[in-house]
Amino acid sequence: MKIAIVLGSTRQGRKGEAVAHWVLEQARQRDDAEFALLDLADFDLPLLTEPTVPGAANRNYETPQTREWSKAIDGYDGFVWVSPEYNHGVPAALKNAFDVLYPEWGHKAVAIVGYGADGAVRATEHWRVIFANAHLVAVRGQLSLSTMTEWAGSTFAPNERRAKELSGVLDQLVRLAGALAPLRQQG
Repeated sequence: MKIAIVLGSTRQGRKGEAVAHWVLEQARQRDDAEFALLDLADFDLPLLTEPTVPGAANRNYETPQTREWSKAIDGYDGFVWVSPEYNHGVPAALKNAFDVLYPEWGHKAVAIVGYGADGAVRATEHWRVIFANAHLVAVRGQLSLSTMTEWAGSTFAPNERRAKELSGVLDQLVRLAGALAPLRQQG
């Protein structure tokens, strides 16, 4: 089973880079799935430039960046969504990355690691509704990191309990991704 840790901010100086690398470090201590980092900034996705809506495109995209993103997402069984909260909502770059695809998300599992002043709880709840529309199934657990209390200056310093909390979220993610596998195989 392959799980991508999606680094969802493209902003310069992003806090999410430290979070995503910490999640990857924790995840790689497990032996129940193969974890890899997928950095959204590496794809340079334009804003909704595909002439055909993703649900009707059947993975035949015209933009080279969208084709590469599609291929990357298709290669995973589940995701850890590392998302900031911007202005009480989801970040535009990550929402665009979600919106340019459709069938690639279907019948896969996702866990959310959010970060923001209030732990990204609003963005996390928005993501749950967004995911459901594309048959991407979110686990119940989540990790909500506070940029007010879990950074020492520019250094990410998660509370001691966070590693155990993340482990529980990853347990849920791996189980759910496995349970959804038969649906992915049906197409």
